[in-house]
Amino acid sequence: MIRKLASGEYRLYSRKVTPKTGKRRNLGTFRSRAAAEKHEREVQYFKRH
Repeated sequence: MIRKLASGEYRLYSRKVTPKTGKRRNLGTFRSRAAAEKHEREVQYFKRH
């Protein structure tokens, strides 16, 4: 899940909410949406290999 921040950057959050905090885990902040999408694909690949 990618959200645009007030600073103009994009942050990648986990898809599922963490039960302990009730929030999504921050998986990194990126200057461009394309970079965030690329990293999201890398994360999904890593989870399955």
